[in-house]
Amino acid sequence: MILNLFPYNPGHLLVCPYRHVPLYTDLTDEETQEFSRMTQRGMRALKAASGCQGYNLGMNQGEVGGAGVAAHLHQHIVPRWGGDSNFLPIIAGTKALPQLLGDVRERVAAAWDSADGSDPASEEAVHGAE
Repeated sequence: MILNLFPYNPGHLLVCPYRHVPLYTDLTDEETQEFSRMTQRGMRALKAASGCQGYNLGMNQGEVGGAGVAAHLHQHIVPRWGGDSNFLPIIAGTKALPQLLGDVRERVAAAWDSADGSDPASEEAVHGAE
């Protein structure tokens, strides 16, 4: 799990398998399970660290699929909040990111250990109180 160097939103994470493979279908069953667990843990950590209200998950696979590094699969976890989109990407071709990458890293790292899913409260962190 790494922070995206060019985040769409603060806390934009990348889930990367240890083994370099180009496609999701190239993962073994064990790697697929770990990939899923890491995605869930990342979502829990982001919820605890930032109070995000939703997520975008996505994988760009292969060069024509938009993968920046076509030979290495990764999944994006983008935290989302109501109203987090604005006119800047369209008008100015840029985005306003109100948090520094180092600050985001500290917050997500602090929430990481409790986001492993072993704590019943961590499910509430992902799904919210019902």
